[in-house]
Amino acid sequence: MAAPHPSGHSGAVVDDVSHPAARCGGRTVSGRTRLTVPVHARARTERFEGDGSTLELWVREPPADGRANAAVVRAVARWTGVAPSRVAIVSGAAGRHKLVEIEREGGLPPPAV
Repeated sequence: MAAPHPSGHSGAVVDDVSHPAARCGGRTVSGRTRLTVPVHARARTERFEGDGSTLELWVREPPADGRANAAVVRAVARWTGVAPSRVAIVSGAAGRHKLVEIEREGGLPPPAV
């Protein structure tokens, strides 16, 4: 189930999802949306680009001690307008491609440009 983020950040890295239908990428089920997020750590500036089902994210933090994952949670929360505690990295916490789950009613904001 949900475990606290290694960096102590309120976003969680989770092993599974309680609702089996929520496993569909880019779909909203019961207020939960999952997105594939390729992450570029140690970027010069933080930015993101998206097309509605995939969000590509550049973060300044290095991928050590969960710092890049915490930055991903914060950035996705800021983009969607939810608290960081409503964003979780479902899989890919140790890799560049992450599956992120967002608890948010009403779908996602417009794609980033």
